[in-house]
This record gives sequence, C-alpha cells and structure tokens, in this order.
Amino acid sequence: MRAESPARSASGAILMPFPLQDPPMRHVAALALFALTLAACDAAPTAPTAPVPAAAQTQVPDPAGTPAHAADSDDLAAAADGEVVVSAKSVWQGDLSTCRTGTASVEDCLLSTMRAAGASPEALAASTRLIALGNPGHVGGWREVEGVGHAEIIYPFRANTNQGLWLVDADGRAVDVDRNVLPAGAVHLRGELKPFLEAHPDAMPFAPAQAVGSEVLPDGGVRLRFDVPMRTCHACADVGTLELGYDFDADRRFDGRSVIALRKAN
Repeated sequence: MRAESPARSASGAILMPFPLQDPPMRHVAALALFALTLAACDAAPTAPTAPVPAAAQTQVPDPAGTPAHAADSDDLAAAADGEVVVSAKSVWQGDLSTCRTGTASVEDCLLSTMRAAGASPEALAASTRLIALGNPGHVGGWREVEGVGHAEIIYPFRANTNQGLWLVDADGRAVDVDRNVLPAGAVHLRGELKPFLEAHPDAMPFAPAQAVGSEVLPDGGVRLRFDVPMRTCHACADVGTLELGYDFDADRRFDGRSVIALRKAN
C-alpha cells in the first residue's frame, strides 16, 4: 500500500496537493463524481506529478470558498507533490504588511521580504513552491505529533482560512490535510456512504480540516484522524462530517489515507 518514496534529503521532502476546483456540480453529476473518489482514499500516493505554473495575478484565490472537487486524474497520481524540501529549517516568521499595499505582486514581495529578513534557503524553497501552486505563503511553525511532523502553513494574503497543515513523514513526504481529500479513481460506491450521498448529492468537503485524535495501528503505526465539514456552499451550514484517517507505519512513513466515516450533521 505504501507509495514509492522520493529521494531522501537531510531535511526531508514535502508533498503538496493541487488547488481546489470549481463549485459543486449539479445534482446527478455531483453524486457520480463524489462516488468516484472514495475507494482511492485507501491507496497510498504514487510518484508526484509536475508542478503547476505560478500564479500570474496578485489576487490570491481562497480555496476555503470552494469545495474540494476531485482534480483531473493526472493531477492525482499522488496525494501531493515532492518538489520541495521542508523541515523545521523551513520555518520563517516576519512582517508582510507592505506586500498588501505595495505595487509589486504579492509573490515577488513575499520572496523579496523573506530574503531581506534572512530567511533560510529551505524557507524560500517552500514559499516558492506554494507560489507555484497558486497559494503564496510560508511555513510558519513546526511540531511533531506521534512522531509525525506537522508543518503549519501561513497564507497571509487570503481573505479567509489563513492557516493550513502539512503532515510530514519520516522521509520528508507530506500531505496537505485540506486538499484533494477524496482523490479520483474509485470505481464503486461504498454501501455505508450511499444514504448520505443520496440525501445530499451536492455536498462536498470544505477546508479547514480539524484534528480529532489518533489511534495506534496493529503494526506499531499510527493513524491521525481529521474531521472535514461537508457543505453545499462555503457559507452554508454543515450537512455532515467526513472523517479521514492518515496512516503512518511503525517507522512513521506515510502509508495512505482512508475514509473512516461520513456522518450526518446533528
């Protein structure tokens, strides 16, 4: 079930998914698309895909305002990508207020401000990758939970949801818990999820995911559990909760993502 690991480095590699897609589809199409995403959650990611181009405009899209639609299958060959090395050395903290009012693009201003403030090469690399994915930001914090790295991502130019989280494994691979939470590729609909999907065919997962605990796996590994709200629009009330498990083996290498439950809202 484990995917092939990218080349190791002294500080580890980060893997990051692709941006969210358009708003929910119509009744029938949304049900079919959502059904097609579920089985692939049990499989570990494969080799990363190529990076997407950097954003050309200074206005930054806010993925929190749109649901996590499944992307094209080529984009989902992996749960995330390994184009950048990230670790505790990637953390940078500084003042970016001038980037919000200046004439330069926020992308250029972000990197120039970080350089001027003495940001590490690892921090600059992480921000360059975020820019390439259309989400200018930086790694703002680092901690470990159950032996798994947690890289806090700061998106200073978004209107909403200014923080994100990458789970980083022992090889430096990581998964963004807010993106592509239901990769495409499944060929059947799980029976236990069908009643919810039929009752709410337009419901899709929305960021941010919330950590809800962990459990020890039989092989000495650990499963980190996250809840993701299910809605029909960003401003709409939750109609349910998607609970996901991110599995890491005894050596804390990423072993896959799975759907634990899909519950109706209380």
